[in-house]
Amino acid sequence: MSASPFQGLPIARRSLAPGQVLFARAAPVVAVHRVVDGLVELVRHGADGSVLVLQRAGPGALLAEASLFSATYHCDAVARRESIVESVRVADLKARFGDAAFAEAWMARLSHEVQATRLRAEILSLRTVAERLSAWLDVNGPPPAETRWVDVAAEIAVSPEALYRELARRRQAGRG
Repeated sequence: MSASPFQGLPIARRSLAPGQVLFARAAPVVAVHRVVDGLVELVRHGADGSVLVLQRAGPGALLAEASLFSATYHCDAVARRESIVESVRVADLKARFGDAAFAEAWMARLSHEVQATRLRAEILSLRTVAERLSAWLDVNGPPPAETRWVDVAAEIAVSPEALYRELARRRQAGRG
């Protein structure tokens, strides 16, 4: 699919401040979204106050594609940094599915999302910070200079402090 899976569709673009909610759980599904810039998390809040991060969506990632055929959103979407998102109305998106090339490209994109989700679940099933970090590095390679380790910690579901301790151990052992 091209840079935007919404090419040729009417797109609304908006900026989000950190902490701003793009959509809330149980709100009617009206649009599918794509992060253009920034970071938006899909989160579900537990009755005990816990927060489960379902997705950390950076530039290019889709949001709410899993809700395309639902009446309501299944989680909250919250900007974690200054973010820009594109939104396309569900009705406009569904109308394009009659175009076989568009539908195939959309299915390919969703297939890649499923693969990424399964990989994240595999990483999260690992028991130690060292195992999770090694798996993350195996998939992503050395992080670019602009990568914030606190973001990696959140992605692999460990505390930043635990990740920094593991990074220090690796530096001391000469493993980078």
